[in-house]
Parts: sequence; structure tokens; C-alpha cells
Amino acid sequence: METEVERETGSELTDADSYIEIRQRRSTNFLEIAKTLFRRYPKRATLGFSLFIGQAFLYNAITFGFAQILQTFFDVPPGNSGYFFAVIAVGNLFGPLLLGRLFDTVGRVPMIAGSYIGSGVLLLGTAWLFHAGVLSAVTMTACWCVVLFFASAGASAAYLTVSEIFPMETRAMAIAFFYAIGTAAGGITGPLIFAKLVGSGQVGDTVLAFAIGASIMIIGGLVELALGVKAEGKSLEDLATPLSAEQAEVPAQRDGTSTPTTGATTG
Repeated sequence: METEVERETGSELTDADSYIEIRQRRSTNFLEIAKTLFRRYPKRATLGFSLFIGQAFLYNAITFGFAQILQTFFDVPPGNSGYFFAVIAVGNLFGPLLLGRLFDTVGRVPMIAGSYIGSGVLLLGTAWLFHAGVLSAVTMTACWCVVLFFASAGASAAYLTVSEIFPMETRAMAIAFFYAIGTAAGGITGPLIFAKLVGSGQVGDTVLAFAIGASIMIIGGLVELALGVKAEGKSLEDLATPLSAEQAEVPAQRDGTSTPTTGATTG
């Protein structure tokens, strides 16, 4: 891997200026993971929940509510709603595909916050146009396509975020943990709220549903601005000390005069 990086970048890699000694662990149980998330990294846990709840609410609400909107307000036959979902899927695909590189170059915090807040603002704009009665089934779908272009990039980054800001032993379980809680909070309540409001057949109620989804996404973006971690270009060990780490030392001091720097980054 080092040879490949040197070939691609055209520069020689330098030796590491620090290392971490670890003790082998058989496993990391769920209780220890929960303690790590909430005791050592409460701010990062809050960030993870905010990002996952926001994207779960928006995505599940759209998945279960968009066909109902098309049928209720635009008289789209139930058998034709799949075509509109296909268009939305295109925007959902190209968001991460085209914006993904920017999360490493521009940075995690501005891109995640921008994609969350941007999609929320665009959704508020869609709600305003819908309330004004100027949208058709096609233009409504186009609006949702643009919203999801940005929302999908942010949602994809949310998975990356919770896998890299906690100790490396917890990476897979952290994704599962936040996904489960986020889906329970946003993925259950979102469709229920959307179905109830859209089902009334009143434009104002549907606009309110849009505004709720947009507000939750915007809040997620604001939390990212306040608590986000600048993880681009950094190793996992620099972001969070591994649970299995015993001590970190500077190689030049291995002659017996080294000073261990134990502990973990919190926040």
C-alpha cells in the first residue's frame, strides 16, 4: 500500500513519528461500546444521533410518502409512481458520486453541514412552491431529485463519520448502533407523521410535513457545525485512541527515556 501511495502521489513517504503499542483483545462487547460512546465521547455520540435521525426521518418519510403525494395531489395512477421514484433514485445516486471527493478535499465539517442544511433549505423551497400551487408531478419530482442529490451525499457521510470518530474496535458496531437508534427514532416517526399529514388531503398539512423534515435536516447540519470532527487526512488512531492501546511513544525515545502518553481524546 505504501508503494502504491508513493507511485500515485509522486512523493516518498516518511517514517512514522509515533507508534502505539496495543494488547490483543478477543472481542469488544456491546456494553463496553456503549460506555465508550456515552462516557468518553458524549459530544460525538450526540453528533452521530443527530445525523442519523435526520437522514432516517427524511429518507423513510419520502420512501413511504411520495407515492401518496403523487396520487393525492397530482392524480398519478398507483401503477405509475415507480417511474417517478426512478428519477429520484438518479439524484440519490449522483449526489455521493459527484460530491464524495469534496468531503476529503474541502473537509468533513463544511461538506456534511452544507449538504444537510442545503437539502433542508431546498426542501423548504419545495414546500413553498407546492403551497403556491405551481408544481406538477414532474416538477415536484425534479425538486425532490435535487433535494436528495445533496441529502444523499450527507447521509452517506454520516455512515462514514460514526465509523471513524470512535475507537477502531467499535467501528462496525458504532454504525449498527447509530443506524438502529436513528432508524427507530426517525424511520418510524417520519412515515407515521407524513402519512397522517399527507393523508388529510390538505395542502397546508403536507407543507407542514415538508417543513418538519427540512427542519430536522437543518438541525443535523447545525449540530455538525458545532460538534463536527475534522477527520479528513487523519489516521483513525489520531482521531480516537484504540481501546486496545497500552501506550504511545515517540520512536526516537525508545532508548528508555520515552514518556508514555496514555489516555483518549474526548469530546
